Amino acid sequence: MAEVETTNQSILVVGGGMSGITAALEAAEAGHNVVLVEKNPYLGGRVTQLYQYFPKLCPPNCGLEINFRRMKLNPKIRFFTMAEVTGISGQEGDYDVTVKLAPRYVNEKCTCCGKCAEVCESEIDNPFNFGMDKIKAAYLPHEFAFPMRYVLDPTISGTEEGKKCKEACEYDAVDLEMKETTFDLKVGAIVWAAGWDPYDASRVEYYGFGEYKNVITNVMMERLASPNGPTGGKILRPSDGKEPKNVAFIQCAGSRDENHLPYCSGICCLASMKHSTYLREQYPDCDVTIFFIDIRALDRLEDFYTKVQGDEKLSFIKSKIANISEDEETGDLLLEGENTNTGEQIRTSFDLVVLATGMVPNKIEIEPSPDVSYDEYGFFAYDPEKTGIYGAGCVRRPTDVASCVQDATGAALKAIQSIARR
Repeated sequence: MAEVETTNQSILVVGGGMSGITAALEAAEAGHNVVLVEKNPYLGGRVTQLYQYFPKLCPPNCGLEINFRRMKLNPKIRFFTMAEVTGISGQEGDYDVTVKLAPRYVNEKCTCCGKCAEVCESEIDNPFNFGMDKIKAAYLPHEFAFPMRYVLDPTISGTEEGKKCKEACEYDAVDLEMKETTFDLKVGAIVWAAGWDPYDASRVEYYGFGEYKNVITNVMMERLASPNGPTGGKILRPSDGKEPKNVAFIQCAGSRDENHLPYCSGICCLASMKHSTYLREQYPDCDVTIFFIDIRALDRLEDFYTKVQGDEKLSFIKSKIANISEDEETGDLLLEGENTNTGEQIRTSFDLVVLATGMVPNKIEIEPSPDVSYDEYGFFAYDPEKTGIYGAGCVRRPTDVASCVQDATGAALKAIQSIARR
């Protein structure tokens, strides 16, 4: 691969989600050269996996498309997907960075005709839908993917299946000779916007995630409700494909717990309330119960809470559910706990249980690690004595999309100031 020309007046943005895209656009539109790297084969991050934003309950794709257009029209931004930073050395105003590129096995000639997928018989778990369905090993990551280009899974790159995909492509876009490559950058400042991962719900053993099919997580619910999700937007029980009649949401599944995540992720309450509107819209007779420790719906979001509270088919019960067990015959789930307001014991069965898991920040995990500060929970902490590398969005604190955009704008400004100081 040809060397990417950058200087100590350039800015590197790590992470192509909403925070990274915002930081890159703000810096580029202020006149600075920007390189954006993203480990997934598409930009947009976790926002692309959302069905709707709260509180307006509107789809995210319109906002993403506007930003993608801004990126395409701005010659000062260069972006790389399937890319990871493997090395950072230097100091503010003078960083040397190494980036690793994983092979996509599909080049820029791809027209998204889909012929490679048509001849491909191998299937893999769909990472975009959290493994809830299968896709061909030659695939488009999702229908709004940017860049709009197919990917071949490495498991077929050196097989007869891979050769069939190559032969089916009349545009010579399938390149089975692609190898992992690296390139070096010189930049003056870095914005770390690598986002977050959902907490591993299987670690909360008493809730049975991974063992009971009808226990899912909040991010999985988002995909179930989405028209481009595993069920075409129909919320169905994973065990048998039936429509749920009685659904429980368990807040703080692993959060605010010294054995798991000791902090509150802030947005989970609103996300579960949003998911309740998905259910109530699809199934007017469905009963929904939200088990919570405290409801966090601050400022302008309190109106959304009040609106959802007015639904007569939705109940809020203050309780930390202690255990979930499964009826093996029906797949129904028995929840046990205590109503902490009344002291009454809870033993209630539900068709489907949704765990509201917290947000885990993606730290800089390379050796040697650059000199940055983290708080006690692993989130980026701003230290005026350590300038040059700035966190943006959910690596700094759990937050919603609108706040990520604001935070990323601030990070871009700090990066520009770092360059100006040189």
